[in-house]
Amino acid sequence: MAGELNGMKVAVLATDGVEQVELDRPWQALEEAGAQPELVALESGTITAFNHLDRGDTKKVDTTVGTADPDEYAALVLPGGVANGDFVRADADAVAFVKGFFDAGKPVAAICHAPWVLAEADVVRGRRMTSWPSLQTDLCNAGAEWVDEELVVDGNLTTSRKPDDLDAFCAAIVEQFAQEPADGDVRQRADVDA
Repeated sequence: MAGELNGMKVAVLATDGVEQVELDRPWQALEEAGAQPELVALESGTITAFNHLDRGDTKKVDTTVGTADPDEYAALVLPGGVANGDFVRADADAVAFVKGFFDAGKPVAAICHAPWVLAEADVVRGRRMTSWPSLQTDLCNAGAEWVDEELVVDGNLTTSRKPDDLDAFCAAIVEQFAQEPADGDVRQRADVDA
């Protein structure tokens, strides 16, 4: 896995209430593959992760979603967490940021409660996907075909249900992000001028 994503700049969009393991494990997988993940959050400073309902670690924010530009990133990861998913989907800048990745055909990965943000961005219509089970109705109402599977890859969208799915999710995001860009996809690497 080392080096597959050398220099690739990946946005990880999260805020307070993010599920710690769903932030940390994909972040680690991206770094091990040579990517440069950046934490994009609703506000500057730090965010506080949670281990289900227990307070976890804090993580320094690299940039805010209001100033971040999807064109500066090759891919997007949306970690879960009930509060995180709800706060992010309620932020207009965050929703526009996420939609920008789909408009550009860039790869996006979402786990657990993060697909709420995808429904809010109106990018799930006609997509086959999964999530935490309680999101099934929301995603179906937004036009998705929801399935209860560990991992679903539909074009540029990778989704998983829960922390137990992280092994498959992390392997899939590295594989998906390493694929050659489709026509019109301008996946940037930090070491390449765009």
